Amino acid sequence: MKKALLIGGSLNQTTMMHKISKHLEGDFVCFFTPFYADGIIDRLTQSGWLDFTILGKKHHQETGDYLAAEHLNVDYRGLQADYDLVVSGTDNIVQKNTRNKPFVLVQEGMMEAETWVFPFVKHLGLPGYLANTAGTGLSDAYDVFCVASQGYREDFIRKGINPDKIVVTGIPNFDNVVSYLDNDFLYRDYVLAATSPLRETFHFDNRKAFIHKVKRISQGRPIIFKLHPLEKVERARREIINIIPDAMVLAEGKTEHMVANCQVLVTQVSSVTFIGMVLGKEVHTDLDLAKLEKLLPIQNGGKSASVIATVCRQHVQTTHSVDI
Repeated sequence: MKKALLIGGSLNQTTMMHKISKHLEGDFVCFFTPFYADGIIDRLTQSGWLDFTILGKKHHQETGDYLAAEHLNVDYRGLQADYDLVVSGTDNIVQKNTRNKPFVLVQEGMMEAETWVFPFVKHLGLPGYLANTAGTGLSDAYDVFCVASQGYREDFIRKGINPDKIVVTGIPNFDNVVSYLDNDFLYRDYVLAATSPLRETFHFDNRKAFIHKVKRISQGRPIIFKLHPLEKVERARREIINIIPDAMVLAEGKTEHMVANCQVLVTQVSSVTFIGMVLGKEVHTDLDLAKLEKLLPIQNGGKSASVIATVCRQHVQTTHSVDI
């Protein structure tokens, strides 16, 4: 039987890979690995310099814990087999042992804004990770790129990505948003502020201004802050409580369920903005809402993983791009 290697990263990427794998069973034996790199990038990872990325210890631990809890086959760094298929949520780093393999790239969620670095990555061939998720797709090292919506397809084409490789499939975790309404999160009808790890990823973040913005929007309603997993928790908690002493600050928990139960969602740069918009929440964000409306992931009742698996099977069989 054919073998597939599914590469995790953040917990979002890892759970997406797991959902896709369920629809590959029968044709593939699926193996999973936390995200990894080669050469100097790997050495920097081992030294802790890249803990703010999906190569970092926290994401590695979360992925490992999830794979163990789900009793999935683990092949760390994909060294145990000669794989017939590789599926990953990013191509910002393309590992040596995944090259020249059938490679399906899956959009992980919202793409970050293009900064001054983006043109250098695009035109000079600098490593894609320098542009963060804005550089997704620029490697051209994959065979098929599964994306969230027609709007995103058009946006990736604008960036210069080969349109023949892009297939609109929807993406797991964002294709059945109404399902998050069924949850056991204890609280309801609050203002939810979902933070982003801008400082941890070397972006400017006027956190004090953001906290004051949340306070103004709340108009006396209860406030919950959900911190991004990469944030320095104690620093973030201290900053929030200094301005809003009665705010609830959570570092753990399923953010999607918190969005489902809130009245108002306030974000910086976060994929959960999509969830709030699809659910019709009052949304305040640092992002351009009009642009996001065009990019919203398609809602297909959770069928994206199955569609992506079909793309994977057809690609391995035909070794060229497919239409669905």
